[in-house]
Amino acid sequence: MPLTTYYQELRARQARDGGFAIRPGAECRANATAWAILALRLTGDEDSGIEKACRRLAAWQLDDGSVPVFPDHRKAIWPTPLAVLAWHGSGAHRSNQERAVKFLLEHSGDHPARKPDSPLGHNPELRGWPWVLGTHSWVVPTSLAILALELRGLGGNGRVAEAVKMLVDRRLSRGGWNYGNTTVYGTELEPLPDTTGVALNALRNHVEDSVVQSSIAYLSRRVEKIRTPISLGWGLLGLSAWGARPAGAALWAEETLGRQQSTGAFNTDQLALLLVAASTTGGLLSAVRKEVASAVKT
Repeated sequence: MPLTTYYQELRARQARDGGFAIRPGAECRANATAWAILALRLTGDEDSGIEKACRRLAAWQLDDGSVPVFPDHRKAIWPTPLAVLAWHGSGAHRSNQERAVKFLLEHSGDHPARKPDSPLGHNPELRGWPWVLGTHSWVVPTSLAILALELRGLGGNGRVAEAVKMLVDRRLSRGGWNYGNTTVYGTELEPLPDTTGVALNALRNHVEDSVVQSSIAYLSRRVEKIRTPISLGWGLLGLSAWGARPAGAALWAEETLGRQQSTGAFNTDQLALLLVAASTTGGLLSAVRKEVASAVKT
C-alpha cells in the first residue's frame, strides 16, 4: 500500500481532544501525540488536527516547562524534547517551546562521581538527560534533548557540548550504542540499531565523520535485515543524517509497514517514526524542518 494510506491511518487515530493514544482504547499520551505531529507535518497539510494536537500537547506541560508521559507521572519527563520538536513552526506554541527548552537547560540526570572499583565502563560524571528525573542519563533521552536544543539554535551551548561528550564516551568498541552502558564487570554490551540511530542523529553536527564511521558501518550492516518499526525507523534516520541512506530504504519501510496486516497495528509512535523515516532522505532534524524532496499528500 502507498504511504498515503498509512498517513490516513495515523490521522484516524486522533482522539476528539486532539491527543493520540499508543493504541486504540488506551489513554492519550505525550510521546505518541508528539510523534504523530512530526509525521503529519510531512504531509504539507497544516490542518486543524495538527494544531489541535499541539494544543493537547501544551495542556500536558507542567509549570516547570517539562512535558511528562502522563500528567500523573510527573518525573517521566523524557517526552519534553519531543514536544520541542513537535511545536517547531507553531507560532501559537512558541512560549511552550521556550519553557520546555529552559527546562532542558536547567535539568540533567543523576551523575555520581566515578569510582575506581565501579563495575561500569562508562564515565558517569558526564551529564546528559534521563528518562525519569532523579535517575542516570541514557542514550535516547540525551540524544533527543541534543536535537531539540540544536533545533532552537543552542547547538553550541555548554550543556549540549557535555552531552555530546557523554554520547561519545558511551559508544561501544564495535561502533554502535547500547541503551547507555558500555561494559559491565568487564564485559562489553551488545550494540542496538535503534539507539545507534538515535545517537547518530544527535551527533551529526557535533563530531567529525571519522568519529562515527564504525557506527555507520555497523548500522549499515544491520538495517538490511531489520523489519521492525523502531529499529528500522531510527536506523534509517541515523544513516540518512550522515548521507548514508541505503538504496533500499523506502522499500524496506513499506515492507515493514505492510507487516501490520499479519502482526497487528503498530503503536502510534512506532507508526509515526517509521513514516518519518520513510518520508525524508535526511535525519530527524531535516524532517522537522521539512527539508524533504516533496510532501506526502494525503
